[in-house]
Amino acid sequence: MKQGDFTKVAKYYHNRPAYSAMLLEKLISCINDKKLPTKDLSVVEVGAGTGKLSKMLSNFGLKLTAIEPNDNMRNEGINYTKNTSIVWKSGSGENTGVESNVADWVIMASSFHWTDPAQSLPEFARILKDGGYFTAIWNPRNIKPDSVFYEIEEEIKRIVPELNRVSSGSQNTKKWEEVLVSTGDFEDCFFMECDYIEMMDKSRYIGAWHSVNDIQAQAGEERWNQIMQMIESKIKDMQIIEIPYKIRAWTARKANRA
Repeated sequence: MKQGDFTKVAKYYHNRPAYSAMLLEKLISCINDKKLPTKDLSVVEVGAGTGKLSKMLSNFGLKLTAIEPNDNMRNEGINYTKNTSIVWKSGSGENTGVESNVADWVIMASSFHWTDPAQSLPEFARILKDGGYFTAIWNPRNIKPDSVFYEIEEEIKRIVPELNRVSSGSQNTKKWEEVLVSTGDFEDCFFMECDYIEMMDKSRYIGAWHSVNDIQAQAGEERWNQIMQMIESKIKDMQIIEIPYKIRAWTARKANRA
């Protein structure tokens, strides 16, 4: 498995956690400067994956275009959101394939870190209307000491000591507010954060781990199997697993170059 290639894990993505509906509602209020009805807001979600966030945004009544480069992920997303008005297209952060000046809001969920900001940020500015916004949002686990999740993370580090987490791990400490304004295409960055709890049964929890690309790619098959056996052992006596997350979102406005 290659790092960043989600072809083999797409079928597990439905097990992943959602995002805080409360935080999304607050974000929509912040980006809707003109106080338009939500049905009149044009949103482009880039790196939409299998549609986890896409469906939530659609439930707010937003007019949504979902961009996803991986065929397997996109097909899963099309199936997951088949009863919505979401339009799916092939494209990437660096080349969305979307027309210029059409979006009020561009958003990436747990995927902006896979792009090259020097190319993706100008691309997002291109497809945004004047005064439009870009949001990069993540839903990392809120791992606390003395929890089973902390024990699992420590065991993973022992098995793969050279591991470098790409997105959801505690090592994701990049200063995104600096990244979002780094190209000059965006300004006035602001940050939102909230706690979020997801309840999973054991099957879904294991499925969510199977969707994790970066550990699998770096560990290799033998050590990945060892990790999964360890996780199954840790949760063997748990029926419902209450998992704390910390939803974090950075948003910036398209710069006025006049």
